[in-house]
Amino acid sequence: MKIVIAPQAFKGSVSALAAARAMQDGVRRVIADAETVLVPIADGGDGTLETLVDALGGEVKTTRVTGPLGRTVSAEWGAMGDGRTAVIEMARTSGLALLDRGKLDARKATTLGLGQAIAAALDAGYRHFIIGIGGSATNDAGAGMAQALGVRLLNASKGDIDRGGRGLAKLDRIDMSGLDPRARDSVFEVACDVSNPLCGPEGASAVYGPQKGASPRDVKDLDRALRHFAHVARRDLDIEVETMRGGGAAGGLGAGMVAFLGGRLRPGVDIVMEVVGMEGHLEGADLVITGEGQMDFQTVFSKAPIGVAGLARRRGIPVLAICGSLGNDYGKVHEKGIDAAFAITPGPMSLEEALAGTGKLVARATEEALRALRAGSRLDRF
Repeated sequence: MKIVIAPQAFKGSVSALAAARAMQDGVRRVIADAETVLVPIADGGDGTLETLVDALGGEVKTTRVTGPLGRTVSAEWGAMGDGRTAVIEMARTSGLALLDRGKLDARKATTLGLGQAIAAALDAGYRHFIIGIGGSATNDAGAGMAQALGVRLLNASKGDIDRGGRGLAKLDRIDMSGLDPRARDSVFEVACDVSNPLCGPEGASAVYGPQKGASPRDVKDLDRALRHFAHVARRDLDIEVETMRGGGAAGGLGAGMVAFLGGRLRPGVDIVMEVVGMEGHLEGADLVITGEGQMDFQTVFSKAPIGVAGLARRRGIPVLAICGSLGNDYGKVHEKGIDAAFAITPGPMSLEEALAGTGKLVARATEEALRALRAGSRLDRF
C-alpha cells in the first residue's frame, strides 16, 4: 500500500518535515509494510523556506540586508539542492515581524532588502527564484527592490526618489537600463495568495495599510502614490499594473515583481507542489495524509492541504487530514477533497502542553485515523 504524507508546518510547533515523519510513525504502527512517501509542503507563507530546503536537500544561507526602515538585518534565504533555485521570503527582509508595533511606518518602509537578497542569490549563481511575499511592512510597489537591482526611479530633477511608498508620489520616470542583466535572465515565481488590485478601496493601501501603521490620511496619500506609479509604469514600461489581480499584494510588491522583473504571480501552494513534484508522487497512491496547525473555514482559501486534496481528488485518492485543532466551519474542507479531519489532542490540555508534545500527538492521531479506516474497510490491501 502506498501512502503519500504531505503536511505543511504546524505553525509555532513542528516543521512540515517533522510533522510528516510523525505521521509516518503513526502509519507504521498500523500498516507496518506500507510504502510511505514523505512530501512536506507549504503555501508560500511562513515555513516555505524551511519546507523546500528540507524537501529538496538545500541549505539556508544568511545575507545582511537593509531592513524595512533602514536598520541592517540578517535575512535567511534558501539555496536549493539543484544549484539553480533560490527561495526568498520577503518577510525576512522587509517584513512586519522585523519592526516593533510602535515603529511601523508604511510611508517610509522599503523593499530594498529584498532586492539585496536577490542580488546575493544572483552572486551565488541562482537564476530561478521563488519569492514569498506575505507579511510585508511595505507599501512601495517593490520600488526599493528594483533600486537594489539597478533600476533608476527618477524624480523631475533626474534624482532618485525617496525610499518608501511616499516616494512614489514624486516618480517622474522609470529607467530600466541599469537593471542587473542576471536578473533579466532569471525566472521569478511569486507566491501570491491574495487577489487585491494595486489601488482603490480593495487595494494595497486601503486594505493592508492600516496594519502597517498608516493613518486614514496616509492611506489616501499612499493610494494616490501607487496610482501614480501605475500611470508611469504604463507609459514607460508598457505594462498595466493598476488593475492586475494580485498586484496589491505586499503593498504593491505583486505589481512591482511583474513590472520590474517579469515575475509571474501564482498561488503559493501551486508553486511548492510543482517544485516538489507532487503529481508524480501521487501516481499509484492508495491514500494521502495531509495536515496543518489549525484547520477551519480559512483552509479552503488556497491553503496547502487543499491544494494537495485537489490533486488527490482528481485521481480518486482518499485524503485524511491530521491537525493541531479543528476550528470554525472546518467541515468546509470536505467539499474540497479532504474526506476526514482529525485533531491531535486526545483530551483537555494547555496550549503549552500541546505544542511541547506535537510530534507524539501527531503520530498517535495518525495511528487512530488509520485504525478507524482499517476497521471500516473490507479491502484486501488493509
